[in-house]
Amino acid sequence: MEGFTDRSSLRSSMDSDFPPLFRCPISMELMEDPVTVSTGVTYERKSIEKWLFTYNKKTCPATMQTLAAGDCVGDLVITPNLTLKRLILAWKIGDSSPALNEVRLLLETVESSPFKVSSLRKLKSMIGTSDEAKSEFIRSNGIGIAVNVVVQILVDCSDFSTFEACEEAMGVLSQLSVSDEDKLFDEMSKREFTKSIAIVLQRGTAEGRFYAVKILRNVAFNTNYNWNSVLEEQGIDFFKPLLELVSDEFATKASSCALDVMIEILRSSKRSRVKAIEAGAVWVLIELLPESGRSKCERMLQILQILCECAEGRAAMVEHGMGIAAVTKKILNVSNGATKLGVKILLWICSFHPKERVVEEMVACGAVKKLLMILHMDGGGGGGGGGRSSTKEKVIKILKIHGGKWRRSPCFPCELKDYLKFVNDD
Repeated sequence: MEGFTDRSSLRSSMDSDFPPLFRCPISMELMEDPVTVSTGVTYERKSIEKWLFTYNKKTCPATMQTLAAGDCVGDLVITPNLTLKRLILAWKIGDSSPALNEVRLLLETVESSPFKVSSLRKLKSMIGTSDEAKSEFIRSNGIGIAVNVVVQILVDCSDFSTFEACEEAMGVLSQLSVSDEDKLFDEMSKREFTKSIAIVLQRGTAEGRFYAVKILRNVAFNTNYNWNSVLEEQGIDFFKPLLELVSDEFATKASSCALDVMIEILRSSKRSRVKAIEAGAVWVLIELLPESGRSKCERMLQILQILCECAEGRAAMVEHGMGIAAVTKKILNVSNGATKLGVKILLWICSFHPKERVVEEMVACGAVKKLLMILHMDGGGGGGGGGRSSTKEKVIKILKIHGGKWRRSPCFPCELKDYLKFVNDD
């Protein structure tokens, strides 16, 4: 007992060492007998009693909200916080690290208190910077607790505090990779969770939408998630907020995540492609393409190439007045990857849309000239060393399809007509 007393005394005297949640908001000292009032804030019993009865205050010192009537009557209806008391005692004994105790306490607060936001923010910060805290969060059923907060938005998405808590809980979950715990994937597979994600994507704050799309990115990159089930319920409403994020020039991280999510979904689900096209994906990406940097440009072209694999995507590309020109501009101007994707898109268009307007537009915007330039280049736009690259092979296919028409076009440069004849005769 003497050893215990010495250790306890030592711990109590080291104010700077104890977790902030163990500190009374009034005295700023380590609490011995913590009690919680109706606002959800916890105080040292002696300090809050002095505030209420010596100074005759009717408000919570931390929030300045009026306390429930029972808190301010003579027999003082306040709730002993036994969980916190046990954690403080455990910390004094030294059988667990302060960080782990704090994670447990924060989860207890999230689960039992109506005032969840500040605790969720602290959890988000802790598990984002500490693997130890992240492991404790998972061990203590943090995933289940956070998911329960998220799905509360389905009960009343118009309530501000519920919506705010939902977004912060998503912020916590976005710190986890799906492979951290199978339970996370199980929870995310539930209809209620994906529906909550969709609501935040559509109506959330900029921060909340980033958390939501970051979670989707983690799922898309690390699992074989069945996106068809989500799309059957959400339809084009699932893609519209993703496209809004892609278009947001200020939310660069969220925009990048949204592109990644779209690529993974469109790759894995052919049904999703028509929904994305109906949501306006082709037109949105064509409008954004001219001003995009290398990384975003390559991913936008990748999405357009996937969408052009279906008839609806090719039709949308041709119907947009700048579709072919926007893709052509990126060929040989951005990267080998962008050139390869651009040529693939043009091949899809030429193979299935041999319309006179398409043929003329490719001459007018310089697409044919760039295709011939690729044939002169070593490696054909990044396709390798000796021999014909796959990109060169695609170029030759395009020229064979429409070469005769281009040779007869009055707009086509005379010096290139003989070369076109050579390609077609090859």
